Amino acid sequence: MRNIRSVAGLLFGFSVVIAFAIAIYTANVFFSNALYIRDAREAAKRISWELGEYLDRGRAPRLTADLAHEGYARKPDLLGTPPMLRSTLDGLDARRNASAATDMRIDRFVNHLESHEDVSTVAIVWFAGHDGEAADVLLPRASTDVLARAHAQLRTLVRDVRATAAPAVDVGKSVLGLGGGMSLIAIPIAQEGQLAGTVVVTYDQKNTGVFLTDILRFGVAIVVTLLFVAMGLAALFVWMRFRDRLNASKTIQFLAHHDALTSLPNRTVFNTKLTEALRLAHAKASNIAVILIDLDKFKDVNDTHGHAAGDLFLQIVSDRLSAVFSRHLVARLSGDEFAVLLATDADRESVTRLAEAMLAATEMPTRIDGKDIPVSVSMGIAQATDAAWRASRLLHCADLALYRAKHDGRSTYAWYTADMDADAKERKKLETDLRKALKEDQFRLLYQPQFSLGDLKLTGYESLLRWEHPERGTISPAIFIPIAEEAGLIEDIGFWVLRRACAEAAAWNDQSLSVSVNVSAAQFKPGNTELHVFEALQASGLNPRRLEIEITESLLIANTAAVVKTLTEVRALGVSVAMDDFGTGYSSLSYLSRFPFDTIKIDRSFVATLGSNGTTDAIIASIVGLGRSLGVTITAEGVENEEQVTLLRAAGCDKVQGFLFGRPMDLSNELESANAARQQEKNRAFLAKRRSSYGLPSPADAAITDGTAISLPEANASDQGSGETAAPNGEATADADMTPKADDGPVAGRTTGSRGESTYG
Repeated sequence: MRNIRSVAGLLFGFSVVIAFAIAIYTANVFFSNALYIRDAREAAKRISWELGEYLDRGRAPRLTADLAHEGYARKPDLLGTPPMLRSTLDGLDARRNASAATDMRIDRFVNHLESHEDVSTVAIVWFAGHDGEAADVLLPRASTDVLARAHAQLRTLVRDVRATAAPAVDVGKSVLGLGGGMSLIAIPIAQEGQLAGTVVVTYDQKNTGVFLTDILRFGVAIVVTLLFVAMGLAALFVWMRFRDRLNASKTIQFLAHHDALTSLPNRTVFNTKLTEALRLAHAKASNIAVILIDLDKFKDVNDTHGHAAGDLFLQIVSDRLSAVFSRHLVARLSGDEFAVLLATDADRESVTRLAEAMLAATEMPTRIDGKDIPVSVSMGIAQATDAAWRASRLLHCADLALYRAKHDGRSTYAWYTADMDADAKERKKLETDLRKALKEDQFRLLYQPQFSLGDLKLTGYESLLRWEHPERGTISPAIFIPIAEEAGLIEDIGFWVLRRACAEAAAWNDQSLSVSVNVSAAQFKPGNTELHVFEALQASGLNPRRLEIEITESLLIANTAAVVKTLTEVRALGVSVAMDDFGTGYSSLSYLSRFPFDTIKIDRSFVATLGSNGTTDAIIASIVGLGRSLGVTITAEGVENEEQVTLLRAAGCDKVQGFLFGRPMDLSNELESANAARQQEKNRAFLAKRRSSYGLPSPADAAITDGTAISLPEANASDQGSGETAAPNGEATADADMTPKADDGPVAGRTTGSRGESTYG
């Protein structure tokens, strides 16, 4: 429709210009013809008056033969009439003798006309007798060619003169309607009151209406110029539209096959080239390989430095990819995922060298806005070795290898192997079962007790998640939590844990015990988290002061302002907030200044080496000192032996949790809950007895100095209640934050390291 309107506008413009030109042309023809005819008639009257003056005067006679002798020629057949002149002087009839005087006067008149610049004699036409039936024509030899061209005009003029006995004019026409041709004037010759002949002259009208003619010609020139300008502008407009459409078409074509940000080929082009390469490889019996490349923790770059820096980061990485794989096709498949097609040099050794070269290219960080941002990529490699491979299959295998590379520690590469298919099928099946487990309530919560070091009194529990699969039994959170994150189920699972923990804690007999629920970065959503906490408290009726929300430092770095706002709203509900695994993440003290945490939890990795590593002792002493200065409760995780308890007590730690004080238990099971409570009371009594027997100082009087651990006598088997306090080593526990964490440790008096399993199970 827009193009139709444009064309219609152009046609209308052309129509206006053409109509204007036609109007000017018509006016020009009308006015110029009238002007030239009027001027010619005025000239005819003037010449006729002059001829009358010459004929009225007496002059010496001159014969027609003399006129012929002076340069006049006879043209008896020019007018198509029979000749009537005599060729000798002796043969002149009475009429000719009688008109000798007239001939002389005509001759003088013709000579007079020759003196005019704009008048020239063409012919003298004599009529035979007085009836006008025939004529003789005398004309200068110099005018023969003019008379030949004006033959038709001369016949018309003579006929008009015969009919009217008055001057007759014939104005010449040009193409534009102006007087530019031959204008003829016929002047009648009267003899004795009768029409005897006529003098035909040419009249030059080059000066006639010069001003008007120039104006008209100038107007026509302007119209023609406007017409050409309009045509030129129209052509320019059409060309510009065509150019814009051509450029837009090129842009659309480019964007259809390339990524707008990095200018690399997109997924469509990559798939097409991959299909062609597989076909050629089959024909040539050669190999090709595909490398899928994923940027590690690219979301952190966007969240920390902004999306503008993230876009620049992607462009820098794409440049490095193009430099390393300069002889191969590099494409951007999605946000932070790239792919490389190696149609040549695709043997395992060459591909491995290229992968290692890419890892080397990422060793230098990128510098954006004055900040160094590290580059880390994980790569999955798959190779097509026979004709059975298809593009989709090759990409799938490379994706499986990429998944393996990420789980192997990132910033590395992995080759596809057949066992990866089985792992993928297993993950897919677990994902399906996980969705079913969420609907059928196959999860349950265990609770690990937390004790006050001052009086070894039970203060609360930390909730730990278990998945009781109907066929496979208990599945470790280290297995199903990553699957839940990939499947987008982690938020639903986290909300389920929060609701269930609040509901079960509300049903406990001891309403003074608190319950801790971990909230991971994957499930934390500003605007939703505080709403979920409020709904869980409302549905369960739990006193908000009995609920503690645990977060990790990694959550704060993602979006500090929004997270702090959400945590402030959660705290306004009366819920306490704890920083979990303090010291293992980014450990920015600015977080503690921006948000007043209620509890700081010392990570089990520090507690595990307590007493054997002076650096660890100093770190714990610093954390405890920081907590005391801020008025924050300090809780130590992973307490597994009496020595750790003694040193933590001496350092001033407030709370502890670990296998030494009790293994995770199902408090919804009355029998298991009762047995666990009795076991915890035995542990508490045992530790209290050991403390008094050694004469240990109270927390207010004890401290760790210079990183030197306080040594304790080793407890014998009988002191440990014949192993009743022992918990079987190797059982995994899980917190509610889906963050990998080891189970709390083994029996009292025996130290074990953490195994790095998920805190969910």
